Amino acid sequence: MKIAIAGAGAMGSRIGLMLHQAGNEVVLIDRWPDHIKAIRENGLIGEFEDHKVTAHLPIYSPEEIVDGHANVDLIVALTKSMQLEAMFQDIQPIIGEKTFVFCLLNGLGHEETLAKFVPKENIIFGTTTWTAGLAGPGHAKLIGSGSIEMENLAPQGKAFTLEVLEVFQQAGLNPIYSSNVRYSIWKKACINGTLNGLCTILDCNIADFGSLSIARNLIESIVGEFAAVAEAEGIELNQSQVIQAIEATYDVNTQGLHFPSMYQDLIRNHRKTEIDYINGAVWQKGKNYQINTPYCAFLTQLIHGKEELLKAK
Repeated sequence: MKIAIAGAGAMGSRIGLMLHQAGNEVVLIDRWPDHIKAIRENGLIGEFEDHKVTAHLPIYSPEEIVDGHANVDLIVALTKSMQLEAMFQDIQPIIGEKTFVFCLLNGLGHEETLAKFVPKENIIFGTTTWTAGLAGPGHAKLIGSGSIEMENLAPQGKAFTLEVLEVFQQAGLNPIYSSNVRYSIWKKACINGTLNGLCTILDCNIADFGSLSIARNLIESIVGEFAAVAEAEGIELNQSQVIQAIEATYDVNTQGLHFPSMYQDLIRNHRKTEIDYINGAVWQKGKNYQINTPYCAFLTQLIHGKEELLKAK
C-alpha cells in the first residue's frame, strides 16, 4: 500500500517506520526543517528498546508536495491538531478520488476539518496507545508496545478500512476494528486531558504523577467534566473504566516513564500545544451546553500561560 504520513514527528516516525519495515511504500511529510534534513542525510533512526534501525524514507515538507507526486492510497494524519487544516491544504496534490484518510490525532473536532478535503466515506477515525519520543531530528525513541483502534466514519468505507487493518496487522501495530470509535476517541481525550496537561504543569513523567496523593482527585474531577460534556453529545462515558485506563499508564514497565507529547512539545521544545483541542474543547463545548467545567478551563489557561512564559511557537 502507498501511504503518506502527514505529520512525521515522534508518533508519525514510529508508525511510518513500522509500515515501511512491513514492505509498504511510505512517504513522510513534516514541517520541521532540521528533521527533514536529518532524515535525508542519515535516514530515519528508530531506537527500539533492544535494537536500533535506520530506514531511508523519502520525506517532504508540505510545500514540496506538487502535482507530479502520484496519489497515495492512504494518508495517516498525525499532525498537531492546530496544524491539520493547513497540512491538508498543502498536500492536496496527493489526494485522489480513492485516497482514504486515517485520523489518529489527539483531541476532538477533526471530522469537520477532514470533510473539506475528502468525502466522509473516505475517512477512518482511530486512537492509539503506542508511545514515541524524539531524541533529536531524525531520531525516534520507541519504547513499549501498544495498539490501534480504527473504524470507518461512513458504512461505505468499511471494506477499505479492513484492508488498512490488515496492513497495520502485518506491520505489528496491533490494530483492532472498532464498532464505537467515537467512544474511544472521547476516552482517549480523557487520558490526554489528564496526563498531558498535568504532567506538563507539574514537570513530571506519568509514573511520577501517578505517585502523587492528589492524582486520583485530579483525574476524577477532570474526567467528570469530560463525561458531562460527552453525555450532552450522546456519548455515555464509563468514568470508572476511563479512570482505570488512566491509572494503568502509571506502570513503569509500560508507559510510566514516558513524558506525554504535550510535555515534549512545550517543556522540551517550546512549541505550542494542543490544549485547545483537548481540555479547551471541553471548556468551550461546556459553555455551549451550559455545563460548568472549571478544571478544564483552569488547566487550559495554565498551559497557555506556560506557553507565554516559554515563548512557545
